Amino acid sequence: MPEQQFPEPTVRGLTVNAAGRLLLMRSHKWRDKWVVPGGHIELGERMDDALRRELREETSLEIHDIRLLLHQEFVYDDAFWERRHFIFFDFFCRTDGHEVHLNSEAQAYRWVTVTEALEMPIDAYTRRLIEAYVDTLGRSRGDQPSAT
Repeated sequence: MPEQQFPEPTVRGLTVNAAGRLLLMRSHKWRDKWVVPGGHIELGERMDDALRRELREETSLEIHDIRLLLHQEFVYDDAFWERRHFIFFDFFCRTDGHEVHLNSEAQAYRWVTVTEALEMPIDAYTRRLIEAYVDTLGRSRGDQPSAT
């Protein structure tokens, strides 16, 4: 891959199913940590469209109720397998699906509770995203995530 010229804007989706469980994927790109699906925003693509495309490509899931939770800067962190500078636009989204078909970017997936997710080997960026979900959505909407 050529030397990076500019930061790369990316979208990531904390996906919640009808049972209130979160989708996490184990990825070799993230040193076998559990992360959320996502990827690059293509030129001319809106962020919500990029998120729908990335989730469909990586998991085969269709998503709805997309809400921006936070943005994070990732500057040459060793958490990723390549030296990269990303800008993460992190979203919450829902799916009515439950059957996941992974592409080559992830080696495993799990539907987990918030409590289970926070006990798994997740990267710091995924942890902040889950905490933002609990803080903003859980408290402001009364939409308490399932702890079981």
